Amino acid sequence: MKLWRTDEELFAIIRQELFTCVVGDVMDKMGLQHQFLPPQIRPLRPDMVVIGRAMPVLSVDVCEEKVTGTANKLMQKPFGLMLEALDDLQRNEVYVNTGSSPRNALWGELMSIRACKLGTSGAVLNGYVRDTKGILNMNFPAFCWGSYAQDSAPRCKVVDFRIPVEIGSARVPPR
Repeated sequence: MKLWRTDEELFAIIRQELFTCVVGDVMDKMGLQHQFLPPQIRPLRPDMVVIGRAMPVLSVDVCEEKVTGTANKLMQKPFGLMLEALDDLQRNEVYVNTGSSPRNALWGELMSIRACKLGTSGAVLNGYVRDTKGILNMNFPAFCWGSYAQDSAPRCKVVDFRIPVEIGSARVPPR
């Protein structure tokens, strides 16, 4: 049995020794029987693997890029707190976004570039990505419903991050 001292060492061991089915079996034995994400969340490419600590992000639907006449000043920002959430990502974290309808992409190439610079492990989205070729070319692990070019700016906003979220029956707490 290998021991580890850092997240990097732990995640390297996990990548080498484990695979999803084994993790699922162990979680079942631990009584964590509702922790698998819905099956429509798939890697952009079948060989992609993501492991890291979760940085949950909550999005909501909107119908304008800048919503006026609201008590919530956040609604006047084109992406809500998306840029703040992205910049808050830490090394070995996974950006996990849910909450809004699947009517636009929740992630794209520019976000992937920033996430790579920060040492982020990948993105898990309860929805779509855009700029798929760029994401694939940089080999950034993205798990999603598929590709959809529709931008999020006038359709959804990030309203909070580093809070517990649920995707399907799986609860995703921060770190």
